[in-house]
Order: sequence, then structure tokens, then C-alpha cells
Amino acid sequence: MPETRFLVDSYLDWARGEGIPIYEDFGFDLLTLDLEPWARIGAQGAIALVKGRGDFLDTRVVEMAPGRSTDPQRHLFEEVVYVLEGRGSTTIEAPDGARHSFEWGPRSLFALPLNARYRHFNTSGRKPARFVATSNLPLVLKAFHNLDFVFANPFAFPERFGPQEHFHGEGSFIPIRPGRHMWETDFVPDLGGFELQEWRARGAGGSNIMFVLADGTMHAHMSEMPVGTYKKGHRHGADFHIFPVTGHGYTLLWYEGDEDFVRVDWKHGSVYAPPDMMFHQHFNTSPEAARYLAVAFGGLRYPFSEDKRRTFTGMDVSLKAGGRQVEYEDQDPRIHQIYLEELARHGVRSRMDAVLAAAAR
Repeated sequence: MPETRFLVDSYLDWARGEGIPIYEDFGFDLLTLDLEPWARIGAQGAIALVKGRGDFLDTRVVEMAPGRSTDPQRHLFEEVVYVLEGRGSTTIEAPDGARHSFEWGPRSLFALPLNARYRHFNTSGRKPARFVATSNLPLVLKAFHNLDFVFANPFAFPERFGPQEHFHGEGSFIPIRPGRHMWETDFVPDLGGFELQEWRARGAGGSNIMFVLADGTMHAHMSEMPVGTYKKGHRHGADFHIFPVTGHGYTLLWYEGDEDFVRVDWKHGSVYAPPDMMFHQHFNTSPEAARYLAVAFGGLRYPFSEDKRRTFTGMDVSLKAGGRQVEYEDQDPRIHQIYLEELARHGVRSRMDAVLAAAAR
């Protein structure tokens, strides 16, 4: 009798057949993750699945040896790339035959236009180049469960490329309102120096920007916390992958009613994702402003799901007003005390006293 198939996960079936390590944990240090040769890519690789990834996304780490490149790739899923270390370049072929090339380095961010043929190059002859790609491959494979359709599909999406300058670090600023301002592009050379917009409602002088990358449904945004500050707690659905960019700190996570917190310490190279509707709060313990990149599925332009729509409308709105944010005056008193103790360990002065006093009035 034929084999009975049920409860099939087409993505995990594919992943297990790739012959590279598959890691699953709450979070990772992607800079120290062990990789193995990946025949499909032509480089070293591993799959890193965070607990809060949700149903739609995965993260894959790729490293090219000095002077080497990946094999040419093309695929019917969206991918956002964040460079962890090293320097290189990427060449993308447009449907009309034109080529777009750009050079990247540590903390660069870019997206690959849907189903475009591309190739990555390590331009250093001495050091490896490592990046992490966050994609909606699980969604696509679960929907179609046909590898040729996903990896050998000739259909072209010329509208996903945008103007030539978007591949050279330029872009278009789209003003909406604090917390929702967008920057549309395909490539950001250095997230560490990118100009952000003030977002007072998220607390303590923070700032952010939303990215629209290659007109895709993948979401990305970057936020910054000034020295000696922390953001307000909030919650949302799964799949927001958080990649620290500058500084260091920690995040506390908890479900409503929990007596204790889950703690994640982070720095550049880390990744974690808060599980579905788990409260979380970010704290900067470094002597410099701390930035982080968040990558998810469903963005401000194309939210894809009703939960994402609610997140983008309620992420800075108090729980008491029907939103998803914990105001400073409502947070657990232990949270601030933990922060003061952490700052003392790092020799950093708190700037939260005036912020909390104003919130209490």
C-alpha cells in the first residue's frame, strides 16, 4: 500500500534534505554558529529557527570564504539580507537583461527582488563574509510544495526592481506619522549611520524608520534607544526577528500572569524573536545608542494579515486604550530596579528618572 501522508510540513521536509545544520532555540549568536558546506548555495550554511518565528519565516546563515562567491540563485520567495561581517558585492539581473550591482559591508541591509537571478561575492581575499537571510520560504513551500515551482520558475516581476538608484543606497522618504514613516529602497549601506525619525510614543526619546524593500511583503524596521534608556513594553504576533545593530543590552519577555521574566542578552550578531503575543521590553545598557533591526512578514504597505494590521495601528497605543503597549506607569516595578542594577554593572548613568516622573504625572 502507498505511504499515508498526513501532518506534512513541506518546509521542514525541504530543510532536512539540504544537508546543512538546522538549529532551533529561543535565540542565537549568528557570528559563532557552526556552518557546513551547502551544495545548493555553493558556500557554507546553516538554518537557524528561532522559537518565535511563527509559521511564515525562516533565517539562514551563509558564509563565503575569502575571494569566493555563491552559485547563481533564483527563487519564488522574498528574502531580506543583513550582513553580519565581511565585505562583498551582489549582482542582480533584471528581466530586461540589465544588471544591478552594489557593494556591502557589516550592518548593510538589502532585499532581493522577487524571483530575480542573483549572485553574492566576497570581495576580500583575506576574510570570510557572513550574512543572515530572513525569508518567507516556509510560507511558499507550505503553499505550493513543489521545488521546481519555487526554485526553477521563469516568471518575472519587473515591478519589484524600482529605480536604479535604489541599488546604490538612495531611496524615497515617505512621511506618514511618527512610528510609521517609511524609507523605500532596495539597499541600505550601513544601518549604524542611517537617519531615523523621532518616535516619542514608544518612550524615552526613541526613534525609528520603517523600510519598504523591493516593494515586497517582507517587513523591516529599525529602532534606536538613547544611552541610559529603555523602551515601553508591548506585544504582537509572532515572526518579528530582532537583530541588534549597535550597542548592547537585554530584553525581558513574559506572558500576562507570569511571575518571572525570560531574559535575552544581545549585541551585534544576535537574533531572537518574541513568541506570539508575549510581552517584551528592550533595554540599552551600553555607553552608546543601541539600535536594532526587526524583520517580519507583512509590512506597513502590505500587512498581509489582520494581526499585522492591528500591530501597526496599536503598537504604540496603551493597553488601556485597546492597543498593545504597556505604559511606563503601568509596568512591573521590578523592571526599573533590574535596569538600574544592570546600568551600575556597566558604569552607565540612567536617564529614566525624568521620563518616569513625567509618566507618573
